[in-house]
Order: sequence, then C-alpha cells, then structure tokens
Amino acid sequence: MEMKRVNAGNLRAIGYDESNRALRVEMSGGQLVEYTGVSAETWRRFSSASSMWSFFRDNIEENYSERQVR
Repeated sequence: MEMKRVNAGNLRAIGYDESNRALRVEMSGGQLVEYTGVSAETWRRFSSASSMWSFFRDNIEENYSERQVR
C-alpha cells in the first residue's frame, strides 16, 4: 500500500487499499494502524479534509475495527 506523508496532529502518513477497503495510518510515535471496512468515500473525505486529524478522530478512530501493523 502506498503511503502519503502528512503532518496533521499525530498523523505522519496515510494510505488506502480500495480492493480491501483498508486504511493505514502511521502515528507520530511510529505506530502503524490499519482500519478495515473503510469506504472509498470516507477515504476521499479523510484525505482531502482541511483538518485531517479532527476528521480521523471523529469519523475513523472509533467507528472502524483496528489492528496494529507495527
């Protein structure tokens, strides 16, 4: 999955795999977390949000299953 570098709150990189509906986020501490079941529309809104960190916390963090990748 291709990761795009960002600097938004604790987010350092984001990536999305549409075929698996999986969103990955790299946090400032180096943790890599994957969220499953994320729609392409949610990814589009997240990746273009003016406040990516707020969108992540309000719409992704608590609404989707997560697993630590590293």
